[in-house]
Amino acid sequence: MAITSFKTPLNPAAGPVSSNRAALSVVTTLFFMWGFVTVLNDVLVPHLKAIFDLNYARASLIQFAFFTAYFIFSIPAAKLIDWIGYKKTMVVGVVIMGLGALLFIPSASAASYPLFLAALMVLAGGITALQVAANPYVAVLGPPETASSRLNLAQAFNSLGTAIAPWLGGVIILSGTRENAAVVQQMSAAAHQAYRVHEASSVKLPYLVIGLALMALAVAISRFKLPPMPGAERHGKIAGESIWKHRQLVLGAIGIFVYVGAEVSIGSYLINYFSQANIGNISELSAAKYVSYYWGGAMIGRFIGSAILQKVRTGTVLGIAALVACLLVCTSILSLGHVAMWSIILVGLFNSVMFPSIFTLGIAELGPLTGDGSGLLIMAIVGGALIPLAQGRLADMIGLHHAFVLPAVCYLYIVFYAFRGSRPVPVRQPA
Repeated sequence: MAITSFKTPLNPAAGPVSSNRAALSVVTTLFFMWGFVTVLNDVLVPHLKAIFDLNYARASLIQFAFFTAYFIFSIPAAKLIDWIGYKKTMVVGVVIMGLGALLFIPSASAASYPLFLAALMVLAGGITALQVAANPYVAVLGPPETASSRLNLAQAFNSLGTAIAPWLGGVIILSGTRENAAVVQQMSAAAHQAYRVHEASSVKLPYLVIGLALMALAVAISRFKLPPMPGAERHGKIAGESIWKHRQLVLGAIGIFVYVGAEVSIGSYLINYFSQANIGNISELSAAKYVSYYWGGAMIGRFIGSAILQKVRTGTVLGIAALVACLLVCTSILSLGHVAMWSIILVGLFNSVMFPSIFTLGIAELGPLTGDGSGLLIMAIVGGALIPLAQGRLADMIGLHHAFVLPAVCYLYIVFYAFRGSRPVPVRQPA
């Protein structure tokens, strides 16, 4: 059984199973798109780091701006579900994503790092609304006992996007010949700015295509008839109920915080990590292709995990995956060369089941509070802003190689949550 903690059915939409499968197929395209867009940040980090001559800490502001949007917009997105429902919230999210992608064009034209950060925040605001609506929608779109398996399957297509993005983004964005740093420093202020504009222009085409594709997708989703989920929606206050009374949800939010922080921290610095002489000693363009293996492992793992979770308890699968991920990160820290490279790449395979498993364990038994619970869990994705920033500062102090100790600690918390923290405690109802 995938999730034994779901005891009360969430009243999934009535209707034929084929209708739910069609809805799942449509929503899965959204998972693909936000995965693709999110992981393009891993290419933006080294690209903008070089253009604007940033240290690791300042370069990590890319992920900080992006993932801070989750903290800001998650609860408003959950309230939006209560107001207009899951489908319309998804459409709103895709439209905002499209606008954020299109804002990259003026940001590149001005070669302004603050404008890039603002565009990323708008883009992430749309993804936030999309995630708050789409993740619980998939979880309740069918039998509760297979919710984790179903969400892992949808997240597998999210990982397909994350696997393709570094390779394609690397070819388009990082393929240009960059001037030597010493030559750039000798340029006049006007020449330096012109150089930045030229280098930044490589992001215009990919984000223009993404923006237009998202707008077209928003129109398509708005015209598709998705089944409603009344059992997982809340309209008005529920006397005596609060999401903060659900232990598995609160601890699950911490689990999402450290998981996303660990995953993003690793992905953000892989290109720089593999470029180091004692690790991969390869170019940034070549390193970007290896980053695709990291995210591709997550895709493969989610397809495998979807099948395993049909038969094995979610907490058990999650705990084993987190423990192995921690050991692999430690192996990379303690080794050099190809061993260090491939051990950190393999972490992606075991990251695969973590987000869907933590999410479904966290929203177990929430019923009409599912939307609000989803908002809290998605808000915790802000870990992707704070933990990479902390790792960037750590890398500036002790070196990038040993700074990976921070993700290793994050995985240890997930081991605790999987085996103990995810057990629901009955909520006392007021007399």
